[in-house]
Amino acid sequence: MRRIPSSAGVEVAAYDLGGDGPPLLFAHATGFHGHVWTPLFASLDDAFHGYTFDERGHGDSTSPEGRNFDWHGFADDVLAVIDAFALERPFAVGHSGGGAAVLLAEIARPGTFRALYCFEPIVFPPGAVLPHDDNPLSAGALRRREVFGSKEEAYANFSAKPPLSALHPDALRAYVDWGFDSQAQGTVRLKCHREDEAEVYRMAPVHDAFDHLGEVRCPVTLACGGTSDTITPAVLAVQAEPMPSARTEVLDGLGHFAPLEDPPAVAASIRRAFLGG
Repeated sequence: MRRIPSSAGVEVAAYDLGGDGPPLLFAHATGFHGHVWTPLFASLDDAFHGYTFDERGHGDSTSPEGRNFDWHGFADDVLAVIDAFALERPFAVGHSGGGAAVLLAEIARPGTFRALYCFEPIVFPPGAVLPHDDNPLSAGALRRREVFGSKEEAYANFSAKPPLSALHPDALRAYVDWGFDSQAQGTVRLKCHREDEAEVYRMAPVHDAFDHLGEVRCPVTLACGGTSDTITPAVLAVQAEPMPSARTEVLDGLGHFAPLEDPPAVAASIRRAFLGG
């Protein structure tokens, strides 16, 4: 792990995943952490050198001063990792909130990326009904159970009920193994505290990425799951329209958590997007 300073007093935990080829940076969805990408990257490490990180308030990264989770801060984290590892025009993959983060990073610093693959990025067009202060995802996060008797108890809990029961066992194991801290009393606690996660969700409708999508000039693949009700093919089309080099892809039979549900299938989609064939 490498600790990297970012904005708002944040220290980002970042990881070199190894592999052979050009650099490929992964940005995770809200509530997760960088290590959930490891099962997917196992299908790509012959073609790319992988990097990932824990976004602010997640995993082993710290939270911003005053719990200010303006989503532009996630873009700051992306750029801080790129600078710290001296990555030259990396490819990048972002899932959900991570997809918004890499798009915001490219908007903030045009020409940063060689190409982007965004799976259901949380970038909604104007007029979308997204409550800010009465956000159901925030409310759900505040009810989230944080403490378990052991990592095995946490794994059993998550694997038995949706939405995390849909995850591939290797992805769920990575989520649990790297996503909990051991406590003095012998229990384990989620590293992503529910108050932080709730604030991230509350701030999701506020960022202005959609207004600046036309400034994203690099090739972009926008993908969604065929069974997802989070970002549908119709929303992907609206996202793609302002970008001069965007294409869309629907992965049949998968949902919003597809990169964690079927890592090999999404890895194959990423390979097609970046390398062709």
